[in-house]
Amino acid sequence: MVQQVTQGIKVSVETSFEGTFYKNYKMYYAYGYVVTIENQGKDTVQLTARHWKIKDALNNVEIVEGEGVIGKKPVLQPGEKHVYNSGCLLLSPIGAMKGYYAMVNFSTTRKFRVAIPSFKLSAPFAIN
Repeated sequence: MVQQVTQGIKVSVETSFEGTFYKNYKMYYAYGYVVTIENQGKDTVQLTARHWKIKDALNNVEIVEGEGVIGKKPVLQPGEKHVYNSGCLLLSPIGAMKGYYAMVNFSTTRKFRVAIPSFKLSAPFAIN
């Protein structure tokens, strides 16, 4: 698990290898991840958007941006957590992801970014 705290918001990520499959004559490696976002600050915040950079061992880079996470824009009061599951596909058995969440502080109306720490995606058979 990787963790990082930015301006009182703690982001933790756990990953899992889900298997391989073929699609359009290409083999894909499927990964799942569980993200926990915890408000350790003293103000209520809302996650409004996400930005991911996904890279595999073949130097393929995919940027994923959008509103909220899994169709939600969670509001986190102090001490609250939001947990969600997601996943991605890579063309190689090893890769990495990182990014940030765009958030707004309800007390100050200030917008800020919360770092998503870089985490590795690796199939068990690819680890030496």
